[in-house]
Amino acid sequence: MLENELWGNTIENWGISILIILGAIIIVKLLSLLGKKVIKPFVTGTDNHLDDVIFYSLEAPVKFAIILLGIWIAIHRLVYPDSFVKVVDNAYSILIVLDITWFFGRLFSSLLQGKQSNGQANKMMPIIKRTILVIVWLIGIVMALSNVGVNISALLGTLGIGGIAFALAAQDTVKNVFGTFTILTDKPFSIGDTIRVDSYEGTVVDVGVRSTKIMNYDKRIITFPNYKITDTSIVNISSE
Repeated sequence: MLENELWGNTIENWGISILIILGAIIIVKLLSLLGKKVIKPFVTGTDNHLDDVIFYSLEAPVKFAIILLGIWIAIHRLVYPDSFVKVVDNAYSILIVLDITWFFGRLFSSLLQGKQSNGQANKMMPIIKRTILVIVWLIGIVMALSNVGVNISALLGTLGIGGIAFALAAQDTVKNVFGTFTILTDKPFSIGDTIRVDSYEGTVVDVGVRSTKIMNYDKRIITFPNYKITDTSIVNISSE
C-alpha cells in the first residue's frame, strides 16, 4: 500500500514529507517552551538590556525559519514538474529574505524602544521608529524581488509616475514632519511657554507630529501646522 503512487509520489514519500513538516512544528513548540521557561527568565534577570533585545529580535524569525526549512525539505524530496519547483524556490527565496528583514525590523524597533527620552524629544521616537522600519522593509522587499530576477530599475520606472503623484499629495505632511524635527531640535519654545505667532498669542499646550497647539487668553485652542511655525517669526514671551 505504501508503494502506491499519488500525484507522482508514493504514499510512503508523502507520509515522510508530512512527518518532516510536523517535526518542524514540534521543534518550534519545543523552542517556544524553552524560550518561555529558560531563556526569557535568564535574559530578563540580567542587567544587560542587549540580551533582551537579541532574544526578542530572534525569537519569532527563527521559529518561522525552522517552519520554512521543514516545508522546503518536505517539498524537495518529492517529485514535481520543474515549473512548480521553480515557483517554490522563488517563493522560498522571497520568504527567507523577508524573514531576515523581519529580524532586523524587530531589532531596530526594540533598540529604539529602549531609548528613553525626556520632554518633547520623546515625541520624536515614534516618527524615527516608523521611518527606520519603512526603510528596512523597503530594502528587504527590493532585495527579495531582486533575488528572484525582478528588474528593479524597470519596476521603479513603472512606479515613477505614481510616486510623483503620491509625493505631491503628501508634501504638506512631509513638511509638517520636518517642521516637527526643527521645533524639537532648535527648541524655540517648550510646552507651557507663552509665545506669539503672527498676530496670535497664547500658551503652548501640545507639540504634535503634524501641528502645534496654543491656548489663547480666551481659553481657545489655536492649531498651527508645524511647517508654518518654522516659516514664521516666533516671539517667546516666557523667555523675555
